Amino acid sequence: MIKSYIKTAFRFLLKNKTFSFINIFGLAAGTLCCLYILLYVQQQYSYDKQHKDAKDIYRVTTDLVLTGDHHHSGASSPPITPAMRRDFPEVQNYTRVVSTDILGAKQHLLRYKEQSFYETGALYVDSTFFDIFTYHFVEGHAAHALDEPYDVVLLKPTAEKLFGNQSAVGKMVNIDDAYGKHDFKVTGVVDESLGKSHLEGNLFITMKSGPVGKAISSITEWAGNNFLFAYLKLRPGADALALEKKLPAFLNKYAADRLKVLGMQKQLHLQHVTDIHTASGYEVEPPVKTASSALLLIMVLIAILVQVIACINFMNLSTARASKRAREVGVRKVIGAGKSDLIKQFLGESFLLAFIGVIIALPLLYFFLPYLNEITRANIRLAFFADYRLWLMLAGLVLVTGLLAGSYPAFYLSNFEAIKVIKGNFSSRISATGIRKSLVVFQFVLSIVMITGIIIIYSQLNFIKSKDLGFDKSQKLVFNFYTNDAQGKMPALANDLKQLASVKYVTSADNYLSQFVLRDHGVYPEGGNQATAIDAQNIDCDEYFVKTNGIRLISGRDFMKGDSNKVLINQTLAKRLNLNPQTAQGAKLYSKFNNAPASFVTVVGVMKDFNYNSLHDGVKAFMLVYDGNPGDLSSMTVSVNSDNYQKLLSSIGAIWAKDLPSVPFQYAFMDDEVQKQYEGEIIISHIINSFTSIAIIISCLGLFGLAAFSAEQRKKEIGIRKVLGSSVSGIVSLLSKDFLILVGISFVIATPIAWYFMSHWFLQGFAYRIPLSWWMFALAGVLAVVIALVTVSSQAIKAALMNPVKSLKTE
Repeated sequence: MIKSYIKTAFRFLLKNKTFSFINIFGLAAGTLCCLYILLYVQQQYSYDKQHKDAKDIYRVTTDLVLTGDHHHSGASSPPITPAMRRDFPEVQNYTRVVSTDILGAKQHLLRYKEQSFYETGALYVDSTFFDIFTYHFVEGHAAHALDEPYDVVLLKPTAEKLFGNQSAVGKMVNIDDAYGKHDFKVTGVVDESLGKSHLEGNLFITMKSGPVGKAISSITEWAGNNFLFAYLKLRPGADALALEKKLPAFLNKYAADRLKVLGMQKQLHLQHVTDIHTASGYEVEPPVKTASSALLLIMVLIAILVQVIACINFMNLSTARASKRAREVGVRKVIGAGKSDLIKQFLGESFLLAFIGVIIALPLLYFFLPYLNEITRANIRLAFFADYRLWLMLAGLVLVTGLLAGSYPAFYLSNFEAIKVIKGNFSSRISATGIRKSLVVFQFVLSIVMITGIIIIYSQLNFIKSKDLGFDKSQKLVFNFYTNDAQGKMPALANDLKQLASVKYVTSADNYLSQFVLRDHGVYPEGGNQATAIDAQNIDCDEYFVKTNGIRLISGRDFMKGDSNKVLINQTLAKRLNLNPQTAQGAKLYSKFNNAPASFVTVVGVMKDFNYNSLHDGVKAFMLVYDGNPGDLSSMTVSVNSDNYQKLLSSIGAIWAKDLPSVPFQYAFMDDEVQKQYEGEIIISHIINSFTSIAIIISCLGLFGLAAFSAEQRKKEIGIRKVLGSSVSGIVSLLSKDFLILVGISFVIATPIAWYFMSHWFLQGFAYRIPLSWWMFALAGVLAVVIALVTVSSQAIKAALMNPVKSLKTE
């Protein structure tokens, strides 16, 4: 019986090549999208699941409220987790991690004999790090790997760059960075073969080493200094929720007085380690980009919708061509086939098509994988024989697609009455035409919603590109200096660069605009106190920072050389301090740290508000602090005026080689750095753009098949109309009208859905956003109509041009 079903299915597919091509191509394209998205989402949710005790590992996160400012941070203060281990028997162990990227030391010069290079991703960690997190040790052992001062564990690629094929354990590596220069002993080499972690490190340095370790061991601040990532391993069976409920009393025990002095509210929370990578919205996070759970949900929905569109094609074309198979159904029923037998046959054909679609999709996925990885900025690899989950996904896709696509046609076709269909009456108790129209409307609703999404996303991104940020990001070169030796050469380099005709200004600072500003502290005017202080982010800089970046002053003056203890504040900070921005010059701003007496700085000017961070957030209280000590400054911004960057960079490179011969020449353009702040939105736009294009192609193929069927069914009517004098345009209009009405209905349904989705999801993530305008939705509707018209009219024109003699010769 099964053999008969398969032979019949293949015979039908070969006989109806157009029908077969449309369905197989649609299912293959849908399966390609669906499979890739499922692999991508599965990878994002797999972070940190490889750890042996993952179910018991939690990160301590912090919520702060300081004079009205709310901060949601993935970091916490250094003393918190050691005290939690002492106070709570549920806590078995803890470890803390300091990312040097967050502290400003983004690169580290590694030297071994004649080999030297800059490396990123250095993490200072407690000696218990590898007791809590599970890594595969290629060399060395996890136990006691970080027990001694100046021990370091390397990631395998870093070790290979340093030592080649030689063993790394026991060798001494010199690490030179902003914290000084010191020799470290390699005690282990790890790889990521067990799985990916939200903590992406190339060097794991014991916390006992150098100034970082000394600073952390000496910090007793419970309220501020929320800069390190702290992790707990709970005892088996411990209740994390119950422990979290104890944290307010715990924090009150150690930090109540300090919090009161600062006027700060602080809450601690426990976040499961496997949730970290897909949780967004934290101000302070490790450098690895998190994957928004909302984005992953959108991707899964897109995968489902694309596959559903392909299934709808199968349903529509199967039921539309029911008359071609009606007699077959009648004959099978007459010779004894039951309804269940026919359902099995038609479902079998559906499963066969789904299986063929998967077979075609796999090599296509392998071929398009580099392109898809480029779109999503992922690194997905296919392991056909090593990963059982891939085969489970494939089996699931065949099963779900086969049932979804084949269930309605199977029940519809098997419902024909034998005597009637043999006599030529193909009516069924189930109305197929209405359902087909509904499914076409559903297809185009999905397509129009996705087209509208593309239009709105690109409009928002264009708005971001063109919006005046309040500073000049164009023609700015940015250089970073990662070692004390390199920082010491910055004044000489700045002086030499100023001699170039194309260089307008050069400034040095401890950060540059468009980067996250980690440093902040509370300031209050005369008559205030620390409890009423306004939390202000700040950048230390020299006297050229304002000129170089094109920042506008609304009152007062710019920095001058020797402006010790002088600051420039923005309008937002002035207003929150109840200072008049026009007359704030000369005001003293006080700060108090721990038990030290209050210190003050003097305002010399007020800057017009500018967006020094991304447009996701509004302008915050901010100030520039004058710092005349070049050793405190680690970045340089150069404002240029040139239309020949190749020549300019060649000249700068020559000066760099003279002043910093041992430092690699690395630079960035500030406008590119600004653009990187919206990388997530750019990825979303590329994903939706690509998969929407595939969805539209699949929808058009289905529409093409239905139009061809409609033209075939009405060929005699068309012949009669032509004989009676109908024009080609009139016949094209007749055949196209019904489909265009369906697209119009789809537009009416899709518009409010698209409006709600984009206004409540995508645009909500921006403090500065475009208003949703009627033309965005109208353009999506026009595009849908044009696409449908082009698709349908090709078949309509073909039918209208047919010789009526051929279609009427049998009458």
